[in-house]
Amino acid sequence: MNKLEEYYKVLGLEPGASLEEVNQAYKDLAFIWHPDRIPKDNPRLQQKAEAKLKEINQAREELRSQRSKPQNTTPQSKPPSAYSYQRPPRPYYQSAPPARPTSSSQSHYQTRSPYPDMSGSDFRGADLKEKDFSGRNLSNANFTQANLSDAFLHRVNLQGAILERANLFRANLLEANLSNANLREANLIGADFSGANLSGADLTGAKIGFDDKIMVKLTGALLSGTILPDGRVHQ
Repeated sequence: MNKLEEYYKVLGLEPGASLEEVNQAYKDLAFIWHPDRIPKDNPRLQQKAEAKLKEINQAREELRSQRSKPQNTTPQSKPPSAYSYQRPPRPYYQSAPPARPTSSSQSHYQTRSPYPDMSGSDFRGADLKEKDFSGRNLSNANFTQANLSDAFLHRVNLQGAILERANLFRANLLEANLSNANLREANLIGADFSGANLSGADLTGAKIGFDDKIMVKLTGALLSGTILPDGRVHQ
């Protein structure tokens, strides 16, 4: 078994799987094995989760790196402007350049500076279900009425962003920065805001559960000055 076959196997895929399948398999496994989901008082499982996360991160980055290598199929007679970069489809921001692969030894959850700055982007009404925006700068972006259900938004910067009436059902917002964000009337049921910064955010009218049962995870979240769904300001 060669290295590429091993990487596909780590992600539970058959050799030759599409880049979309690689990204989806990675998201599923990262969601399961993220150390934040392991009890802090169980160091054995913490170490196992960190090792597994590193393994699947390396597999994904190596496969993405292989797909990003330019193919020598363009005739040499064409001018440089005729060459095109083969990149995975990103329908939710057509004008942005592709993400550059990071070093295989570097954790996916460290600062992801190679990704393009997407601050101020307009995603009003967009269907972004299950999209991976983790580590991106989306400060002041407009997600009004956008569908972000099951989206992967780990450590994303959404400072000052507009998420009014957006659907964040089961979205993963671990350690995200949502300070001063507008989440009025947003659907937050099932969303995970563990370790997120919600200081100054406006959650007026946001859906957080049914009856008296809160169905939003806020473990370790910063809520200083947050406007709660009932209009009260959290002290």
